[in-house]
Amino acid sequence: MLSIPARPTARRAACGPACGDPRPGRPVRGFTLIELLVVLAILTLLAGLVGPRVLNQLGGAKAKTALVQIADLDKSLELFKLDVGRYPTTQEGLEALIQRPGNVQGWTGPYLKGKELPTDPWGHPYRYANPGPDGGIEILSLGADGAPGGDGENADIRNTH
Repeated sequence: MLSIPARPTARRAACGPACGDPRPGRPVRGFTLIELLVVLAILTLLAGLVGPRVLNQLGGAKAKTALVQIADLDKSLELFKLDVGRYPTTQEGLEALIQRPGNVQGWTGPYLKGKELPTDPWGHPYRYANPGPDGGIEILSLGADGAPGGDGENADIRNTH
């Protein structure tokens, strides 16, 4: 009887000599554990160097966003003043830009889009005072910490006039 040698199955041929592939000269593909650890170490080093810079940029972007929002609120307050003849009082607050305060004559608002006042980029409400510390109106964000004063991302951001 004539015997025909069996051909390796696709599974055996795909995994190479370790699975009993009868073709010993076939190269094995893949990465060694050392190579994977070196790549992981390089990625960790890059993340450690770049990460803090990206987070600092994010904090700066939030401060710029607060300045833009304060400028928008200031423009809305100017429209309120054109219609009513004065800025809202501290008691009326920024809510006067959305809802007519009491018996105010000439109010044609709302002066802001939406039904709610915007919050600062850190989720805190903007503070409003009329008169502010300098005698004009003041719109204030207390920064990331939500407390008066602070440095960096915790610094207060205001627009007074």
